[in-house]
Amino acid sequence: MFVCVHNAGRSQMAAAYAHHLSGGAVEVRSAGSAPAETINPAVREALLEEGIDISAEKPKVLTDQAVRASDVVITMGCGDTCPFYPGKRYEDWVLEDPAGQGVDAVRPIRDDIKRRVTELLASLGVPVQPLPGDR
Repeated sequence: MFVCVHNAGRSQMAAAYAHHLSGGAVEVRSAGSAPAETINPAVREALLEEGIDISAEKPKVLTDQAVRASDVVITMGCGDTCPFYPGKRYEDWVLEDPAGQGVDAVRPIRDDIKRRVTELLASLGVPVQPLPGDR
């Protein structure tokens, strides 16, 4: 599960990468502590450059149920709003917020998230698949 404040940028990128890089082998969730109305357009554009289309995604609110159903919870700037349950793996990724930024500023954030998701999948023993744009 990937959690950020608005679920419109960082957590959406991480979820998209986790889904695509795992070839669908892991169940991926994302949510926000204060969800936005829509996905950040610069984030959508930056992922399209990678061959990933998230235009159908919508920001979702963080729920206790979603956290309970997750084995790994990655937070990105949402502080203490994420519920904590013993036995889950938690990581906090310090990443710049893409809110209000153009695609040029979002690309380095995207690339950092891609690297972190690749490392996360490797730590879970999940083989990394090529992205749609890599084929």
